[in-house]
Amino acid sequence: MNTLNKKIHSKLIMNLGLLFAVATLVLSCSPNENQEVTTLNNLVLEDDFLIDGAPDPVLWGFDIGDGAAQGIPGWGNNESQYYTDRSENVVVEDGMLKITALKESYQGSDYTSARILTKGKYQRKFGRFEARIKLPWGQGIWPAFWLLGDDSNATQVWPQIGEIDIMEYRGQEPTIVHGSLHGPGYSGGQAITKQYDLVSERFDTDFHVFGIEWGPDYINYYVDDVLYNQITPQDVTREWVFNDNEFYIIMNLAVGGTFAGSPGLNTVYPQTMQVDYVRVYE
Repeated sequence: MNTLNKKIHSKLIMNLGLLFAVATLVLSCSPNENQEVTTLNNLVLEDDFLIDGAPDPVLWGFDIGDGAAQGIPGWGNNESQYYTDRSENVVVEDGMLKITALKESYQGSDYTSARILTKGKYQRKFGRFEARIKLPWGQGIWPAFWLLGDDSNATQVWPQIGEIDIMEYRGQEPTIVHGSLHGPGYSGGQAITKQYDLVSERFDTDFHVFGIEWGPDYINYYVDDVLYNQITPQDVTREWVFNDNEFYIIMNLAVGGTFAGSPGLNTVYPQTMQVDYVRVYE
């Protein structure tokens, strides 16, 4: 399929479809016969990042700034970067989405990067969400692929809206990723979380597929189709808020913050998070 036809195909699928802070509460759950494993294989959204330039505006928007204008300086996590929509920080080229962190003085911050999201453009409840990503490396580098509950209603705020961190990663730990869940009574440092360790490989040297399968009473976490955790309403300390709202997709590359720690003096820039594709199934 040529590039144009694939892009048209992706948009058609999307149109049909339209009709992660430090976590300290760690689950000991591991894949076993008690976990519910599902197979969601009806593709309803696909972005293969085939058209060079800015991310597809039909699907992706941007968060801009250091969080101060949104009332959450440092994006609520003491992050050091200023998010932009410049091509230096976010661009589609060579069949990849590239989100790049730079060390530069910009709008009062010492670093720049990007955060893109499908808020108001593509939101849904339940399904399989996955992305194939090659991660950066270095102290204080914090890439993430996550879902946030619809926050368009000002009367409902985080963590009541819910947050599903499909993948979070500390750049200084290149073999480990984390999958976490935030809700009322189990957010921030009390999030429900588990890590996945490649052991003999690194996430910055090759692409890996990070995903969840989400139903009314479970969220399964996967790396390369390996189920490494399941969280259910029985595992949360208070209310299960993952049946209440549609969620939207966020992909970002932070610098510093409470999860990854301060940027390292020896961390080399630029640092780039490369995304081969994003897909959603039902």
